[in-house]
Amino acid sequence: MTAVPDVPRVLVLRALGLGDLLTGVPALRGVRRAFARHRIVLALPASLTEAALATGALDEILPAEAPDRAVPRLDHWPGPPPDVAIDLHGNGTESRDALAALAPRRLLAHAHRDPVTGRRPVWRRDDHERERWCRFLGAYGIPADSDDVRLPAPRAASAAPGAVVVHPGAQSAARRWPAPRFAEVAGRLRALGHRVVVTGGPSEDALVLDVAGRARLPGRDVLRGGLPFGALSALVARAALVISGDTGLAHLAVAHDTPSVTLFGPISPRLWGPPPGPRHRALWKPGPPGDPHGDTPDPQLLRIAADEVTDAARTLLRPGPAGRPAPDMRPRNGDEVRVPPARP
Repeated sequence: MTAVPDVPRVLVLRALGLGDLLTGVPALRGVRRAFARHRIVLALPASLTEAALATGALDEILPAEAPDRAVPRLDHWPGPPPDVAIDLHGNGTESRDALAALAPRRLLAHAHRDPVTGRRPVWRRDDHERERWCRFLGAYGIPADSDDVRLPAPRAASAAPGAVVVHPGAQSAARRWPAPRFAEVAGRLRALGHRVVVTGGPSEDALVLDVAGRARLPGRDVLRGGLPFGALSALVARAALVISGDTGLAHLAVAHDTPSVTLFGPISPRLWGPPPGPRHRALWKPGPPGDPHGDTPDPQLLRIAADEVTDAARTLLRPGPAGRPAPDMRPRNGDEVRVPPARP
């Protein structure tokens, strides 16, 4: 990026993953409205540039990332200091200090007492992620609507319009439901007449092939290599249903109002789940919270059975193109829980 003379700039730090970006959209749009005459710059990984610009909430990005969700360096910021710097990355001193090092005229951060208000925002462990950052901005008098999550319809064509999208991957093993169970669900839905495609990230080809092979999907329905964001967004926007774990694709389904079934564990949907409503089903087995970045599947996630996922999918799907009868639309399993986000 380059500095634009005589245009004040706002730098927002949220250098995390796709799901973090999409849950931060309501806050980013609040920033956009509050600083309408400023140039809004978002610091995040360069791989998320297309997704970030699709939100319509910013003007450009500052490429920034660090391994393991750490705070990246920002010393490549060009030109004069930002007029305002906003920490949407976390509540610690490291992200605050990375922004403070740029000497902004005003800094908004959980770990910083604002000289204008004399206060700093309160961090609440039980806030839903979308509401957390809207509440944070509200402490500075900046309104933001936590329901403002929708993305515009993508222009690109879908690789599989009307298909069920099964996405078995996740950044950490703790949030990955077993491949054989995803394959079982995919096979059952295909037998009901629905087209099913499997997707994965750039490093998840082996997982995608495993699920597709077990489900006996044709080659055209195996989407390997990690789709570019534009193609992925079009696929999700025009899908009949998205089935995934608690990962970025689940948030993309919410952003496009595409029906979804999301498998939660070890973190409750009360903290990261979809908004309440009939188009999204969050499956969750209540229990003590675990490590969302752990290297083994979470025990609560493993308690979700393939039957439950299939039944949840059938409640959201119309009959397949083979013309089979419409499924029973009533939920069948009393263990399936849809927990709405926490409210203040």
